[in-house]
Amino acid sequence: MKKMKNQAVIIVALTTVLSALALVPAFGTGLPNNVAVFATGLNNPRGLKFGPNGYLYVAEGGTGGANSTVGCCEQVVPPVGPYTGSITGSRISKINSNGVVTTAVDNLPSSQTNPQTGSLVSGAADVAFIGNTLYILLAGAGCSHGVPQVPEMPNGVIRVNANGTLDLIANLGAFQMAFPVAHPNPDDFEPDGTWYSMIAVRDDGNHVNLYAVEPNHGELDRITPDGLISRVIDISASQGHIVPTAVAMKDNDKFYVGNLNTFPIVAGSSKVYEISKNGHIRAVAEGLSAITGVAFDSQHRMYVLEMSTSDGGPNPGDGKVVRMNHPDGGPHDRDQTEIATGLTFPTAMTFGPDGALYVSHKGFGFPAGQGEILLITVPH
Repeated sequence: MKKMKNQAVIIVALTTVLSALALVPAFGTGLPNNVAVFATGLNNPRGLKFGPNGYLYVAEGGTGGANSTVGCCEQVVPPVGPYTGSITGSRISKINSNGVVTTAVDNLPSSQTNPQTGSLVSGAADVAFIGNTLYILLAGAGCSHGVPQVPEMPNGVIRVNANGTLDLIANLGAFQMAFPVAHPNPDDFEPDGTWYSMIAVRDDGNHVNLYAVEPNHGELDRITPDGLISRVIDISASQGHIVPTAVAMKDNDKFYVGNLNTFPIVAGSSKVYEISKNGHIRAVAEGLSAITGVAFDSQHRMYVLEMSTSDGGPNPGDGKVVRMNHPDGGPHDRDQTEIATGLTFPTAMTFGPDGALYVSHKGFGFPAGQGEILLITVPH
């Protein structure tokens, strides 16, 4: 999650979160009738995709770590930093149709913020498939996240080979350092970045590439399977520090990116932006809050996951999924249909082959093992 702008706001918001977490059982029983708990036992679940084998793959931020790299490299400034981290605290889980969770990839880097801001965890951020090959996006790695660098463990994209071995194909942290964005926010800056979501897209011809969004610097980048990195758009250059998080693709034509925005939350201040492959950006949906997911159904309708929808917070039980009824109508579209409410810190969503939405739930701020995947039946 991204940070608030000053220490007083951080402490007030964190106190609200931790106090509310004491009431977790109440939130767990308050889900609407079209929402069911599909899987449990996850550690800070984030991005998720269905694989070609029918399993649901979930990136887990993990459990953080105790290693410090203070004195070794530039650190995230207090009170968010300095981070502490681990080479082995994160993983990718896979879930069968009965909700049974097994580990697909283990021992990935994980890190956590300063205890003053709740020791919030990041690690594996998202997954995507090109054919049968799994790719992992890392967000909680790199020296500035307290992760030991021998062997090198930067934020980047990892390929999972058929024999189970892992290859780092793209060092996204190094790319950001070599090609900084126009308007990084000095009070909310992470040297190694904090990547959030990734999708596989078929470009011209038969080439499939990966596209990833980084919220802290504010960019959408293209990564080829061979590891070549290029920037589609520096979002910060035209929009400032809006914290873009979720990315989706519609009709293999344009990207749709939702933004979290900075904390404290101002209800209705987030948007979904349409971005062309040549980097043109425009807002197509407004009146949203703290966006952490965007997806399209088989009828090309846009769904938006809001992590928390009232001022201040983030607030448990305040998340929701909405359907945008006219997302191509222009930047003033605010016509929404509520699909599911009462969610607690949802962090990502994807449509399943059954037409249901699958949502990473209790995705941050909870002890290890309390993360969930929700199954949301979508009304026609």
